[in-house]
Amino acid sequence: MTQTTQPPVRAVLLDIEGTTLPVSFVHDTLFPYARKALPALLRDRADDPAVRSQLEEIARLAPGVPPLRQLECWMDSDAKIAPLKALQGMVWAQGYADGVLKATLFPDVVPTLRCWAAAGLALAVYSSGSVAAQKLIYGHTTEGDLSSVFVGFYDLQMGGKRDAESYRRIVQDAQWTPGDVLFLSDVVAELDAAAQAGLRTCQIVRPADGTQPGTTHPVAATLAEVADRFGLPRVEAA
Repeated sequence: MTQTTQPPVRAVLLDIEGTTLPVSFVHDTLFPYARKALPALLRDRADDPAVRSQLEEIARLAPGVPPLRQLECWMDSDAKIAPLKALQGMVWAQGYADGVLKATLFPDVVPTLRCWAAAGLALAVYSSGSVAAQKLIYGHTTEGDLSSVFVGFYDLQMGGKRDAESYRRIVQDAQWTPGDVLFLSDVVAELDAAAQAGLRTCQIVRPADGTQPGTTHPVAATLAEVADRFGLPRVEAA
């Protein structure tokens, strides 16, 4: 049922993995590609200032541990660590440029996001993947370049996704009012943090990913269902 007791949603902040993109793409395509390509990146671009700064951060976080070994350890545990995400983004950039990588989004995503953007909703992304990696995903989809529908991209530079302060920083940066913003994610802990910051929330429960619905946030299986629940523009059937 459409919510009518609250002001209309004016901005939508979206997670990526499990929300707009199948988890399988990240874990079965992006992660293995990065694991294979990172050794060459560290070897061939060690003098690149962008790479060197991430190596320095790895040394600070894990003193005495060889960088590649530490990166592999973080990958094994799916750690949300900024230098890992930044370096992964660099190797993915090459993969997208070479045409090896293309993102296949859930079928409802592209038409719905284009519809919302055309209707004047402000759309932004908040993911543990780097901003560069986010732009690569949406700039290289099987349905073309979707990056232009977004007004902002946010990553761990804002803070952890389970920390309410991160969402406050994003809202402040975007100059939004918290109650006007709807955050979409498949992870309940992230939604809890966003709600603590005053954002409205909806859990995306994709059957293909086996996501389990929680009990504290509205639930939707597709962005079309989100549109119905929150009174947002909906793509008309052909």
